[in-house]
Amino acid sequence: MRRSLIGRTWPNAIAVVLFVFFLFPVYWMFATAFKQDKDIISRTPVFLPLDGTLAHFDRAVKVPHFWTYVTNSLIVTVGAVLISLAIATLASFAIARMRFRGRKGFVLVVMAAQMAPWEVMVIAAYLIVRDNDMLNSLVPLTALYMMMVLPFTIWTLRGFIAAVPKELEESAMVDGCTRAQAFMKVIFPLLAPGLMSTSLFGFITAWNEFPLVNMLSKKDSAQTLPLWLSSFQTNFGTDWGATMAASSLFAIPILVLFVFLQRKAVGGLTDGAVKG
Repeated sequence: MRRSLIGRTWPNAIAVVLFVFFLFPVYWMFATAFKQDKDIISRTPVFLPLDGTLAHFDRAVKVPHFWTYVTNSLIVTVGAVLISLAIATLASFAIARMRFRGRKGFVLVVMAAQMAPWEVMVIAAYLIVRDNDMLNSLVPLTALYMMMVLPFTIWTLRGFIAAVPKELEESAMVDGCTRAQAFMKVIFPLLAPGLMSTSLFGFITAWNEFPLVNMLSKKDSAQTLPLWLSSFQTNFGTDWGATMAASSLFAIPILVLFVFLQRKAVGGLTDGAVKG
């Protein structure tokens, strides 16, 4: 019994330690956003802002063009996610169900694209956008973000489609459905966990992206929220209160989305990785 108790205790203890380790920076960010300026720069850490203030949030949202940044971030993020889901659904169906020449090579290309670091492609992306006279536009940002999340989306949805028995699709076709109708009525409804997990990944990736928008968008009308976060650093120092308030506001959409999708997202990532 003692061995059994120890065997159950140490994994839970490690889980608690890791939970605190990863949660504390998030807590410190939100706590600092409510602290008075004197508590932020104090040598003695203030863990609970008992005399909190909302002044930092007020300064953060009153930055010029704030709502333009919010609108641009939503447009490029949601647009990239929806386009990648539409393309990946069709591509993953072709990989999982059809046999065509070059199929294995295409799968290898998708895997290689997923592993490629996008930071090394920033200069090439800038030259392509500049030569096409599309700097300070949301169109290339949306297209590039879509390409960033597309390989992962294809690879994950492929596992879900491959896990659906072919007999279900064939039965629908025997009953009079075309292949497209069988896909929409039989396979597509079963892809909900995969679609949620990949959309969450794509949303986080596009929402947080900084190097590309910093390189391609120099006008306020085409900038997004990651650049807004850097606006509190001046030649006179960093406004840490406003920076933490802005970071908190920036993180809220992702936290809310994750809370609603966490179960299906985690299950979707696991199933899509092992099936097929």
